[in-house]
Amino acid sequence: MVPTSLGLLLLFLGLSLPVAAALMLLAMVLGQLYTALPLHLAMGEIVWAASSNFILVSVPLFILLGEILLRSGMADRLYQSMSQWLSWLPGGLMHANIGACMAFAATSGSSVATAATIGTVATPLIKRYGYGERLFLGSIAAGGTLGILIPPSINLIIYGWLTNTSVPQLYLAGFLPGIALGLIFIATILICCLLRPALGGESVHATWGERLTGLVGVVPPLIIFLVVIGSIYAGWATPTESAALGVMIALALAAFNRRLTMQMLFEALDGTMRTTGMIMLIVAAAWFLNFVLSAIGLVNALNAFITGLGLSPTGTLAAVVLFYLVLGCFMEPLPMMIVTVPVITPVIVSAGYDPIWFGIMVVLLCETAMITPPVGVNLFVVQGVRGRGSINDVIMGVLPFIISLFLMIVLIIAVPGLVMLLPRLLG
Repeated sequence: MVPTSLGLLLLFLGLSLPVAAALMLLAMVLGQLYTALPLHLAMGEIVWAASSNFILVSVPLFILLGEILLRSGMADRLYQSMSQWLSWLPGGLMHANIGACMAFAATSGSSVATAATIGTVATPLIKRYGYGERLFLGSIAAGGTLGILIPPSINLIIYGWLTNTSVPQLYLAGFLPGIALGLIFIATILICCLLRPALGGESVHATWGERLTGLVGVVPPLIIFLVVIGSIYAGWATPTESAALGVMIALALAAFNRRLTMQMLFEALDGTMRTTGMIMLIVAAAWFLNFVLSAIGLVNALNAFITGLGLSPTGTLAAVVLFYLVLGCFMEPLPMMIVTVPVITPVIVSAGYDPIWFGIMVVLLCETAMITPPVGVNLFVVQGVRGRGSINDVIMGVLPFIISLFLMIVLIIAVPGLVMLLPRLLG
């Protein structure tokens, strides 16, 4: 049953069907193959239950927040500030790519939005300053993945919804790993540029006065971050309400900078509706698929199979990590997470692992999937922003950062306190 399900899913995705359509078709086929019950009759109720959950309202709000930041020019000023402070390091503006991605991730909650925004600002600078194009593009694609780890994160919200885990606790758990991963990416760039100085290009020189003046560009994202995260931990707002507050602050800042126009609002809303429609259709289809998998007994069969292997907790975790790494080569991160988390999480929790810790592990594995060929979504986002050449350049550029992500996965397995410290202290 398990090989059949996975084989059918890969077949449908290989036929270039939209992800949501592939998941829904898989659910219908499995329902016909393995049960006589008319499971399709429950589709309406399942889809409504999935799409009407209050916490998921935060998803379009965080997407809108990122769109406003991009289209109001705040992302440009943020990148300029980061370039003034970080470009003196070997690797120059590639460190600004990571720093700007970290700061933008702390407001947008989306990896795709982060990669697209920073990529739009940064890619025109490659030739101007003589950078090694592949590594430069790889730093944008990898830095973009921080959008789903550093709070607020759309993927952590969905994980919390899928597993009934506290989203504020997940946010606390994501802070230190997010910062650590950003520093590992910076170290990766340093090592590459020290080994091959020609990759580093020309540094952007700035005086201390220019750096201090440029900090104005960091202020808007910082204000939004403090409002969104602070309102949650002060007990003033739920994650959904905090996302709405973030949108209001972003609109106010855009108006203050005289960038709030009807055209900007229309473009931001149009981008939000397109992205939200795609995400929510995937959520609804995957939720129905999860219902079918449970109804035909696949979830229990998988749990019994893993338990029957007699693996130690470490062996079970290693098998799950390998499963995600392989699946991530063929499946986009969000549907992969929605389909697998309800099935895998009970197995991991029964092996003795904390669901909050596993949430960060899943997000790290999804980050890896976002830059793993052949279907890493950030690879296509960066190539789309670049608008020329071959995607092979982006793929070659992310290889050092994939190794960095593997290192981060090993790090949180070896030092779980990196994830659990803040939830235990502040939770």
